[in-house]
Amino acid sequence: MLANKFKSGLTYALILAAGLGIGLIAPQLFKAFKPAYRTGDYSAYYPDANTRVVVYGTETCPYCIQARAYLRERAIPFIDRDVDNSDQGQRDFAVLGKRVVPVILVGDRLLTGFNKKHLDAALVKAGHPDAR
Repeated sequence: MLANKFKSGLTYALILAAGLGIGLIAPQLFKAFKPAYRTGDYSAYYPDANTRVVVYGTETCPYCIQARAYLRERAIPFIDRDVDNSDQGQRDFAVLGKRVVPVILVGDRLLTGFNKKHLDAALVKAGHPDAR
């Protein structure tokens, strides 16, 4: 009888450990296979042919602040749309269907969040080879 309780307890512990392991690993796998950007025709969001970068964000979002600073450091011209205080920013953000900031349009790419590697790749593709 004691052996059966031990086996039962061991089985429960193994199932619990497997469940916890899957719970910790699954989100990481999802992130690994999630595309870094979405492509599309975003030309309607650019004010002119020379400005092909738009940042949708808020004044208080730390990642938005970092993205803006990163673009300024590299002298990349961009349009800054505040999704809290700008009617245009709110309309565009709603049409893009996003719920988190920053959303960064670069050429034909839409990036969600601030990731230097992905932003640099998009800038190079959009014609800013000195962006690195």
